[in-house]
Amino acid sequence: MIDQEKYYKALSEGKMEEVKELTQKALDGGEPPESILKEGLIKAMDQIGVKFKNNEIYIPEVLIAARAMHAGLGILKPILAKSTTSTTAKIVLGTVKGDLHDIGKNLVGMMLEGGGFEIVDIGTDAPPEKFIQAAKEQGAKVIGMSALLTTTMMQMKSAIEKIKAEGLGIKTIIGGAPVTAEFARQIGADGYAADAASAVGTVKELLGMS
Repeated sequence: MIDQEKYYKALSEGKMEEVKELTQKALDGGEPPESILKEGLIKAMDQIGVKFKNNEIYIPEVLIAARAMHAGLGILKPILAKSTTSTTAKIVLGTVKGDLHDIGKNLVGMMLEGGGFEIVDIGTDAPPEKFIQAAKEQGAKVIGMSALLTTTMMQMKSAIEKIKAEGLGIKTIIGGAPVTAEFARQIGADGYAADAASAVGTVKELLGMS
């Protein structure tokens, strides 16, 4: 049995070594790596996501927890990579042109990795062409765009127009402090995530996985 509470405690306190130990112990005890990822790391991170949504904890605490989750992922990734049970969808993630903020984007990337997706991070200040090129090269199923400035939000619109013009059939999801669900609808984005915690669910919905 995977002790979700222990995972939650270790993650919320940012104890990377403890997360590694829990993960190794579970593997040694015969737990499948997929179960450890889903029942241990992801469920514990979901709990943290809920607390973040409810304003019980803030970005620094989520970042600490996400880093600790990555320590556990580091042990599971090589094993999961060998198992052919799940080919994870790739997601291109970046902050739009003119915007250099990356905390939110990095947080979303960590949560999506925790959700079992493969992230292609193209960084900040990314023009539409960079998103499209990365998605083509990597065979990505989703493009995720972040903006933290109201002045750069319209870059999302031009990126989505160009993605659609290319006819790639790639889903788009947008987010960031000034971005709203209404704005996402207006510019034709396929999905909107109010925060890092809800991004995973939105991506799964877009890909018909939920």
